Amino acid sequence: MSRIDRRFEQLKSARRTGLIPFVTAGDPSPQHAVALMHALVDAGADVIELGVPFSDPMADGPVIQHASERAIAKGVGLGDVLGWVAQFRQRDADTPIVLMGYLNPIEIHGYARFAEEAVRAGVDGVLVVDCPLEEAVVLKPLKDAGLQQILLAAPTTAPARMVRLCGSAEGFLYYVSFAGITGAARLSTNDIAARVADIRAKSKAPVAVGFGVRDAQSAKAIAGFADAVVIGSALVERLAGAEGVDDVVARAKAFLGAGYGKRWTPDA
Repeated sequence: MSRIDRRFEQLKSARRTGLIPFVTAGDPSPQHAVALMHALVDAGADVIELGVPFSDPMADGPVIQHASERAIAKGVGLGDVLGWVAQFRQRDADTPIVLMGYLNPIEIHGYARFAEEAVRAGVDGVLVVDCPLEEAVVLKPLKDAGLQQILLAAPTTAPARMVRLCGSAEGFLYYVSFAGITGAARLSTNDIAARVADIRAKSKAPVAVGFGVRDAQSAKAIAGFADAVVIGSALVERLAGAEGVDDVVARAKAFLGAGYGKRWTPDA
């Protein structure tokens, strides 16, 4: 059983909704990337989604775009990200790590080489935004190496395609809460709840909801019907400009501790 599968089994047994924070690797400071990851776990993260900086992150809003730009300006590349995961694994052998990003850096690195190095570092899954299910054959070396491909579904996903996504999902299925970019501020939790219920009826994989979860209130509302909640832009925005490891760690813990990091249960 993979770390991701094991973690969601634990969440199910505890009747908890998982917390998946997203951070851009190397932002706000490359030298504190590993300390930030540990701080997220200390503050309640069940899975960490680690963004691989990319020059053209078309699915991301301004906050994460700027975070990628800052990281790239500091020389952060895919090799650095894998190195930080390996360092993180020296202290944490249990928390699942999902790399979120785009196909280009993986293709340049080499699919087989990336797969081997990612597994060796301790990566558990990949969410490749611009590689839909229909093109997933290019990621076969990753799957063969044991990496789980996290698939995306959206409100605009056609019913027939949703059936395919649900049948192919592994680790968890990431449901994009609305048609748009990360960080936008419009959520209709009633609509999301109905859509997630439909997905859960079709898929054996857990469902995580992200894009647009900007405050603890909306996160808690989504926690009432999803298997996990993804917190991205709001956290990245809070970390922007942090100086020194103490500041980075304090901001991460304060942010998640303000209602996000609560161990959600049906009665909470």
